[in-house]
Amino acid sequence: MSGTLHFAAHPRLPDVAVLTLSHPGKLNAISVAMWHRLREIFDGLAEREPRLRAVLLKGEGGQFAAGADISEFPGFRFEEASLRRYHEHTIAPALHALLACDVPLVAQIEGACVGGGMEIAACCDLRIAGAGSRFGAPIARLGFPMAPDELAAVLRAAGAATAREMLLEGRLLDAATALQRGLVHRVVPDAEVAQEAERTLERIAALAPQAARINKQTLRRLQAGLPFGEAERQAHFRYATSADHREGVTSFLEGRPPVFRGE
Repeated sequence: MSGTLHFAAHPRLPDVAVLTLSHPGKLNAISVAMWHRLREIFDGLAEREPRLRAVLLKGEGGQFAAGADISEFPGFRFEEASLRRYHEHTIAPALHALLACDVPLVAQIEGACVGGGMEIAACCDLRIAGAGSRFGAPIARLGFPMAPDELAAVLRAAGAATAREMLLEGRLLDAATALQRGLVHRVVPDAEVAQEAERTLERIAALAPQAARINKQTLRRLQAGLPFGEAERQAHFRYATSADHREGVTSFLEGRPPVFRGE
């Protein structure tokens, strides 16, 4: 079995989805098929699902993901062209789809969050970790470096100092250290990770989805050092006439909770 991704509506929260990494017996190691499916799901997701308010990413069975599926490596790692295709045409597009998604992404991290699993988590907006979770990319033990597009994603989340430590020493960080370094946003007891992730989703879903998407677009542009010219500014302020904008201001003035409809 090569592993699967389950993408479904949240059982309780409307307009929220859940993506579950599943590879039983392999700590949810990510196969080539899973990388391709990840890209398919997140490419254009915000446009296909205009009312979607958030996506929860988690692993099955109390583990996030223990890297890529190493059992597949002999089929492509030892020849330059196939190796490059794997990193630049399989993994990188999946990570780029996550990073380009305007829907807020929340990672529920339990157990192993290593290698490719850490790369996926690094592409999420908020990372909620259990106290027993572990982070790293000890791939130098397997004799190879981290590919440029993948390292760029990790660098955004972990920073240069932590990335160097994980890659050059092959060190695994515990959750407390990951929190101290800013790699995760919150750490809770292992038994409370799902509950804290749920509360995070509730807070996001209660706010205006349009505002969240515009904030993600602005953050992405500013972090990339791209100019904010007249065209970008016009696009930014188009929310002025939206129903959610009017509802947010009006509800505050009327002293009632807002009801945002994603319009």
